[in-house]
Amino acid sequence: MRIYPTMELQNGRCVTLDKGRLDEAMIWHVNPVETARGWSTAGAEWMHLTDFDAIEGRDTNSELVEELIRTAEMPVQLAGGMRTREQVENWIDKGAGRIVIGTLAARDPKLVKELAKLYPDQIVLAVDVWKGFVMTEGWRSQSAFTPEAFIDAFDGTPFAAILVTDIDSDVEDVEAQLGLISGLAQHSRTPVIASGVVRTADDISRLSYIPNIAGALVGRALFRKTVDLSDVLDVAASAREPVAQFQ
Repeated sequence: MRIYPTMELQNGRCVTLDKGRLDEAMIWHVNPVETARGWSTAGAEWMHLTDFDAIEGRDTNSELVEELIRTAEMPVQLAGGMRTREQVENWIDKGAGRIVIGTLAARDPKLVKELAKLYPDQIVLAVDVWKGFVMTEGWRSQSAFTPEAFIDAFDGTPFAAILVTDIDSDVEDVEAQLGLISGLAQHSRTPVIASGVVRTADDISRLSYIPNIAGALVGRALFRKTVDLSDVLDVAASAREPVAQFQ
């Protein structure tokens, strides 16, 4: 299972949000570039980067995002504001390892399927769930899709992964999150990356027992220092590999 140390940017600063509330950001007074390099030094093979300003339609962080892509010393999985084909291809051209797409997939599934075929293993489908439905527009607009129907709509599309976030139980209820993520991982034929469920190294061990979980984002816990990245990477590397049951 792959661990993605996760950085979220707002106005050039590292932040974390509670249930996506952009006006209530917790600011972390760290240097984003140095932080990313530290993660690489600790052994991370990928990082996840979300640009909250891009979700709002602003390019405030563009230069910083480019610098992180150039200097992080590992591939960057980039999310935030990918609403057009041009934006997706621009960031791929600038060196992003993967692009995470949510809102655009709900608006124009045909285009996203085409992008996934053009850029194999570089497009990740975001499935952000609130009260049983997929959310778009940075968690502010509820679609008509259940997460299962949304995943089914892209069956056979060569995504690198599906990134699942249970907004409804974000932060407070790990057990409920694991239930949702486990069910969607079982439903999907594409490997799933879990978001928002790692508070301790033990959570990595628990995730490793869920079939079809390919990775986990770890962000808030790193900045709060409730987990050490090296320890989490070690746990993930030695975690039990789920074994398929043959009838």
